[in-house]
Amino acid sequence: MSRDATPGLRAYVEGATTVLAEAGVPSARHDALALAAHVLGLPRVELVLPPPLPAGFARDYAAVVERRRSREPLQHIVGSTVFRYVTLRVAPGVFVPRPETETVAQLAVDEAAALAARGGRPLVVDLCTGTGAIAVSVATEVPAARVVAVDLSADAVTLAGANARAAGADDLRVLAGDVRDPALLAEHDGTVDVLVSNPPYIPPDAVPLDPEVRDHDPDLALYGGGSDGLDVPRAVVAAAARLLAPGGLLVMEHAEVQGPAACAAARATGAFADVRTVPDLTGRPRTLVARRVALAVVGDSPA
Repeated sequence: MSRDATPGLRAYVEGATTVLAEAGVPSARHDALALAAHVLGLPRVELVLPPPLPAGFARDYAAVVERRRSREPLQHIVGSTVFRYVTLRVAPGVFVPRPETETVAQLAVDEAAALAARGGRPLVVDLCTGTGAIAVSVATEVPAARVVAVDLSADAVTLAGANARAAGADDLRVLAGDVRDPALLAEHDGTVDVLVSNPPYIPPDAVPLDPEVRDHDPDLALYGGGSDGLDVPRAVVAAAARLLAPGGLLVMEHAEVQGPAACAAARATGAFADVRTVPDLTGRPRTLVARRVALAVVGDSPA
């Protein structure tokens, strides 16, 4: 075959887009371009001025397109994802962070930044950290913050630590721990300024429809326990009531239908005021926000 008859990058990408779209991949063209960039070792590709294709490109590109066609997550294939301003390593066995969680991170960043602007060194705890997406974002965007990240999964602890180091957040502490443990981070009881979490919260009968989530994200990071999926989120709320200093902020992601129950869990502790639900990037009510209050005790009853 002559050089002029060899397909160019545009033809390969258009073919891959068709294959992925027929497989039900919702972001077919984006993924086709991302996979081409991955095979070429480039951060991105532009079809207006396409790069030359090395020997073996057709074979290597077909292999990764086939993996994506079978609904393996794009992030697992390329090995990374972008979250806010950082590029994070991802790996099978650890939950892949989603764009809508950037809203959760923003709330934590804003609170920590406001405290730092007043000369403080805010203590931020990220429970159920996964890849460390939220913790690394806070640590890199608010350098004055002291950040502690916790996860039950050993794989997540290892990956979050690697992501922290890669982002230059060398002081970020990543620990193994169970949010349901009443002694978790006991040394920080009553001293935390921001507690943020994207915990597992899916009910047991609400199996995700997307194969990328259902077949590849770990159950430990998806299902929150209990009939309503809120056992782990309620444990996060209880930990926040114990760990937060007066005036400290709780920020926790939940499912769209769980807002009332999440708010009720926070109010039931008697430890929070200004309990509310905040919308995510798509406008859906997905985040619990609550402010820790000081409990003045008169006799045996909180005032």
